[in-house]
Amino acid sequence: MNAQRTRNIYKPAGSDPYKLSRSKIELFTECPRCFYLDRRCGVGRPPGFPFTLNSAVDALFKKEFDTHRYNGTKHPLMEQYGVDAVPFAHDMINEWRENFKGVQYFHRPTNLVITGAVDDIWVNPKGELIVVDYKATSTEYEITLDAEYRQGYKRQMEIYQWLLRQNGFAVSDTGYFVYANGQKDRAAFDGKLEFTVVLLAYKGDDSWVEPRLHDIVACLNGDLPDANPTCEYCAYRSVANTYEGKKKKAKK
Repeated sequence: MNAQRTRNIYKPAGSDPYKLSRSKIELFTECPRCFYLDRRCGVGRPPGFPFTLNSAVDALFKKEFDTHRYNGTKHPLMEQYGVDAVPFAHDMINEWRENFKGVQYFHRPTNLVITGAVDDIWVNPKGELIVVDYKATSTEYEITLDAEYRQGYKRQMEIYQWLLRQNGFAVSDTGYFVYANGQKDRAAFDGKLEFTVVLLAYKGDDSWVEPRLHDIVACLNGDLPDANPTCEYCAYRSVANTYEGKKKKAKK
């Protein structure tokens, strides 16, 4: 199998709008070099294993909140945390939640079509949309958004907020993470995993999104960026290339 991708490659001379997902914007934020190799050269990072348990939690959350969406009622979690909102009923909600479709917006200045698949959207009495993201974990510690790897979750929410605003919706700065925490302190497994659910509020700021899009286009139209010293993938490639060079040298 050829590891080099041939489809959806960015072509600097191309005139057609180029589709860019929320996750690829995050990849650029993490490492411009890895992003360039992926989008310009067709060589992505090795894929991770699918989080099938997380996907199951997402699916069950969606079914649960969809019942209240259909009835126009508050979910008990909203009542518990004093959130004055109901799940947003809209003809596009299923497409907005679908991978490879999601909420889309053509950003004319960069010729990019930005996409992002949301988990859920609520609406408050003022008509403001509230972005909601489902997460699953298993920890004995208090769940917060302070961990370094969770900063990407914040950017994820802010891109969704930005996308909805570009589509003409009024959007609340405050979004919510619905966190399901798998409990490990039960006496036995008994064929079921029990969760506690917490709601974390986050006030987003999407002012960084548009400048980042211009940075991305400048990267795509330029030369290969330098290796990122904090990127594990860049470090792996660097060491592998060094030993490969030594091996070739020894054979001469």
